[in-house]
Amino acid sequence: MEPLKPEDIVRDENAQLDFSRSMSYADYLQLDAILGAQKPLSPDHNEMLFIIQHQTSELWMKLMLHELRAAIAAVARDELGAAFKMLARVSRIMEQLVHAWDVLATMTPPEYSAIRPYLGNSSGFQSAQYRCIEFALGNKNAAMLKPHAHRPELLAMVQSAYESPSLYDEALRLLAARGLEVPATHTRRDWTQPYAESEAVEQAWLVVYRDPKRHWDLYQLGEELTDLEDAFRLWRFRHVTTVERVIGFKRGTGGTGGVSYLRKMLDVVLFPEIWKLRTDL
Repeated sequence: MEPLKPEDIVRDENAQLDFSRSMSYADYLQLDAILGAQKPLSPDHNEMLFIIQHQTSELWMKLMLHELRAAIAAVARDELGAAFKMLARVSRIMEQLVHAWDVLATMTPPEYSAIRPYLGNSSGFQSAQYRCIEFALGNKNAAMLKPHAHRPELLAMVQSAYESPSLYDEALRLLAARGLEVPATHTRRDWTQPYAESEAVEQAWLVVYRDPKRHWDLYQLGEELTDLEDAFRLWRFRHVTTVERVIGFKRGTGGTGGVSYLRKMLDVVLFPEIWKLRTDL
């Protein structure tokens, strides 16, 4: 028996091949727009990697924000089952972003130097979506609104994240609503201010962690927050390592100190009491 030819296999499967009057894969995903969005400014071969790395990261961040906003709203409604699903997905998205640095790390210093003059002052530091993620996770900083002042629609998006309760703020409000002793300073505060660690908040979390069976869903919430920050720390670490590998200690295109700035960000703790209680249990 002769083996089937490729065209016979397709015919036997009854696959649709004519899309002149129906929606195709490329139509649904708007691939013409997406695949036409890479516009290298330099003549260098490696700029395509640099562009696609950052564009795909922005797509993952769009999904992350979609999930984070919904998770925050779910926590606020005390619908933790739905929130857990979304937060688990956010952590997996962070893993994708962590591994994306492995690809960019294949760019050598001479290759980056060939495209750097064409970048101007553009920098990932200016990503509106990334800033919304930082704000949603509680790392509030009024200065980071300024890079978006020239784009009213972006400023409105970032401003909304800046003024809204963070994921951790809503988690603490839920603990209080469940009868745990979270101080009013941490449930009714100015959401634009950076989070301040509290001994009383740690004590509330310790009540949960000392009796997981009684507070099972709050205990799971604490662990979802731990997973998320764990993944975020890995992303930050891979970021600074990749930048140092590619540009050393040169200043960033956006004006920051580059590696020196990114290393400071490694010290930012998003959910401090969740980590401290592990020592005090």
